[in-house]
This record gives sequence, C-alpha cells and structure tokens, in this order.
Amino acid sequence: MNFVVLGAGMIGTTVVSEIAKFHGIGKITVVDVRQESLDKSLQIANSPNVIGKVASLETAEDIAKILKDADVAVACLPHSLSLVAIKAAIASKCHLVDLVGSKFDEKIELHREAQEAGVIIVPGCGVAPGMTNFLAAQGIEMLDQADEAVMICGGVPRYPVPPLWYQVVFRLESVLGLYTKPATAVEEGVIVEFPPLSRLEKITFPEPVGICETVITDAHSTAFSLKDKVKNLYEKTVRHPGHWGKMKILSELGFLDKDPVELNGISITPIAFAEKILAPKLLGTSNEDITVMRVEVSGVKNGNSTRYIWEMIDLYDNERKITSMAKTTAIPAALIAKWIASKKITETGVIPIESLIVRERFQPFLDEIRNSGIDIKFQEEVIKAVSS
Repeated sequence: MNFVVLGAGMIGTTVVSEIAKFHGIGKITVVDVRQESLDKSLQIANSPNVIGKVASLETAEDIAKILKDADVAVACLPHSLSLVAIKAAIASKCHLVDLVGSKFDEKIELHREAQEAGVIIVPGCGVAPGMTNFLAAQGIEMLDQADEAVMICGGVPRYPVPPLWYQVVFRLESVLGLYTKPATAVEEGVIVEFPPLSRLEKITFPEPVGICETVITDAHSTAFSLKDKVKNLYEKTVRHPGHWGKMKILSELGFLDKDPVELNGISITPIAFAEKILAPKLLGTSNEDITVMRVEVSGVKNGNSTRYIWEMIDLYDNERKITSMAKTTAIPAALIAKWIASKKITETGVIPIESLIVRERFQPFLDEIRNSGIDIKFQEEVIKAVSS
C-alpha cells in the first residue's frame, strides 16, 4: 500500500509520523516544494518506509503525476490548492483525505466523478472541520429528535500576550479566512449565512483555559449533510477575550478588504498589507498551545429533553514535541487514511467525515483517536421530561 502526503509543513510532517507508526504500512512518500521541509519531516518520522520528494504542487497536472502510483493520499496544502488536489486525485484514481473543508458545495459536485474513478475523497478531515463534524453527527443519531448542534473549537496560546492574545500555529491564510468569509449555518432546517465575526459570546472552559469568547464561523460540510436531521446547527471558533473585538474593528475600518487600493503609485490589497503587519504580532512567546473543543447536541430522547456534550482540552504535546493543533488536526486525517487503506471504509465519492464516522463506526474510531493521545470526554444531561 503506497501512501503520499502532500505538504511537509507542521501538520503534514505529523501526518507522516503517525502513518509510519501503523502496522503493515508500505511506502510513504512525503512531497513538498522545499528540500529543507522534507529533510525535517524525514528526520522526525525516522522510518525506513518514508521517502521525500521535491516537486511542484501548483497544478492538478503536477499533483496527478505524484499520485499516479499511490493508493491513498493526504493533502496538507493551502486552501487554494484543495480543489486542485481533489481533481488530481480523481484523475489519478487515488483515494484522498483533505484537511481543507471550505468550498464544500463545489467539492460535492465532483461526487459522481470520484465514484466513477472508484475513489473516496474525504474533505475537511482535521479537528474542525473533522472531529467536530462526526461528534455532531453521532449526537444527532443518538437522539429521537435533534433540535440543535453546536460545534465549538479553537486553538489558543498557552501563554497569551497582547495586543491580540493569539498566535498562529500553522497558516495565517486559514486564520484570516475566519475574519473575512461569511459563515454558513442551519436555522429551522435551512442553510443560512452570517457575516464574518457574528454573534460574539462568552464561554468558559476548565483550567488552564478559563473564560474565552466565540463567534460563528463556517459549518462547512455539516451545513449541507446534516440540515435535514437537525433544526439548528452552528460552528463557533474560540479565542481569548478581546481578540475578536479587535479584529472586528480592523474589519470595519477596511483593513481586511480584498479590493486593491493605490498607495504611492503601488496597487495593494488592504488584507495583504494587514497580513504583513499582523504576522509578527501573532508569533507569541512560546510554542505551547491549547486546542479546545466542545460539541453540544440537544433534543429529545425517550421523551426527555436531553443534551450530549463531548469536550476536549488538549495541551502542547511534549512527548511528540508538536503543537496541540498539529496533533489534533493530523491524527484524524492519518486514521481515516489508514481506515481507507485497510478497507474499513469502502465507500466511493466525495463523502464528508460526518457521513462516515457515525453509528457502528463511531466508537471504534473514537477509541483509536483516544489511543493516539487525544482525550475526549463525554457527558449526557437529561434536563427534564418533555410534556406531551
């Protein structure tokens, strides 16, 4: 079984290391445009089954050449290359696990092509989107009537510093999308769209996190796949207090706009300028981060008003020497790739993780997640009997 990992950044390197641990795995090829990234990835993986390859990843043709002899690939690429990688995988007849969840409405249009190619494409397969998705789906399945599903997640610095109380642990591109892109959600069974940075709320997590704030962010594939199963569905992203308010001010003042402006005879977009200014202020003072996740699904079970809650507080991994965000993003993707290779997943087409890891697959997959070092706690609250 030949695996390919596209991208040797922090998360791609973690995916490679996790796949290399699986029993009976064949060759793993990690591909990147930079030799330095590959050298670091190979050193960390420290496995004779892993090889590196320098190659262009700009076009579908470039990626198709890499995937032509592969069985399963994991794409750890920028958002702009997500659809490109999916099209390349279908053309190469290679199964693909993709970390990026955006533009699901465009990706699902490739469902029939993927089926005809005999491959499965699993988009949005990390922590959020990813783990939050299948936890919400399972909660909905467990209820007799599902009223609301709320998927709450975010990476926050272990030691936040002003002025933004946040640090980027992988791609600033992905972070800026939260401030600029409308957010899909479901209300009364209908897909709706919220402006960026909507519905600021306070939320409290166990120590060492404490009080945080959330805004509504894109629900990705779940808005499409679960809208007929639950009345209301939202995704919310977590930050330390004060962060969202400052970013909203920048947005309102136009600093996150994408339309070019003239400055001293040079055309520049405000968001490109803002990214350049913000990047050094988002480095933080420590690599240590915390990933928080809470998925709440409420409705009716056996005549009682019931709420299911899954919660995770994951800290920087000192044993692996990787950020919590890298670990919690990479492990679900690596496990899905393993399940495809071992034929525990045999469906074909473009299928989101919440349509795969549910019902009889849910607990075995969650057990593997926990065995990989991610502890997710579960709580059931029976609130009161529903009057007839």
